[in-house]
Formats: sequence, C-alpha cells, structure tokens
Amino acid sequence: MASAISHALAATGIGFALLNRHTPARVWVVGAAAAIAPDLDVIGYRLGVPYESLWGHRGLSHSVLAAAILGAILAFTLRRADPGLSTGRLFGFLALAIASHGFLDGFTNGGLGVAFFAPIDSTRYFFPWRPIEVSPLSIGGFFTARGLAILASEAQWIWLPTVIFAAVAWSVRRRRWARPEQR
Repeated sequence: MASAISHALAATGIGFALLNRHTPARVWVVGAAAAIAPDLDVIGYRLGVPYESLWGHRGLSHSVLAAAILGAILAFTLRRADPGLSTGRLFGFLALAIASHGFLDGFTNGGLGVAFFAPIDSTRYFFPWRPIEVSPLSIGGFFTARGLAILASEAQWIWLPTVIFAAVAWSVRRRRWARPEQR
C-alpha cells in the first residue's frame, strides 16, 4: 500500500481538478479521509481475517464498487449539510478520491494485489509497472531507513506527479474563473 499521506495528497490533486474555489474546507478534509478509508480493512487483518479474503486487506474495500458506494453516501451527506454544493461534482470527487487508493496500491511492489472488481471478481491485480515501494501496515515502520526510502519513492511517483497535476488543473480552472460567462 502507499502511505496515508500519499493517499490524502492524491485526493487533494483530484479536488483541484473537480472542486471550485468556494468549496468548504470540510469537503477537502472528507475527501482526504475518504481516500485513506479503504485501509480500514487492516482492522480485519488484526482480528484474524486472512489477507487474501474478500474482506482482507486490498479486498472489497479497495474495489471500484466500494468507491462508488462510499462516494455516493458521502456526497449525499455533504450535500444535505450544504445545499449549495453540487451532488454530482461531490460524488465525482469523492468516488475518484476513494478509487485512487486502490489505483495507487496497484503500482506498489508488495502485497497480493488489489481486488478492483470485487465482489464480482475477487482476483487481485497489480499494474505491470510497479515503481512505488510498498508501505508498512504500521506507523512505526516509517522511523527507519526503509521508511525514508518509502517516502522518497512516494515523493517521486505520487507527490511530484500530484503537485504537477494539481498545478495544471488549478491553472486551467483559474482561467475559466477569470473569464466572463459566455452566453
């Protein structure tokens, strides 16, 4: 898996492409937390759920279906709290933020793969190219030389591309904001 820091940063990059400048901070925070949420499946791992189980790490919680369902629930919840928000835009942001979790994990060099299509297909997949160093399941693993190597890998393969993507998205959207409405 990639680290929680990288998952949250990826959600922020997606937000720069989909959210507008007036989006409340809570939406950004929920998006970052939602992008990390699939890793709550490690609780099951600690309770004896086998890693390779549908309910195990990188199983159903990392699937596209789970991202769509959780994204919809969160979008409707946030929309009720602030009727000025677009449900469709919120759903797109949140579902993509959550789905990005499995996508990033599919580029790591460890584990059993990601069940992208669960529960229909429980096969675990990786992408053919796996440059991201797999992150430890515990936070203590970051306070080692290996932990620094993992963060360096994520900086190269996740953080830098996300910052570039966010900068381009922000620049494009900024130009749209500056233009008067064309009728």
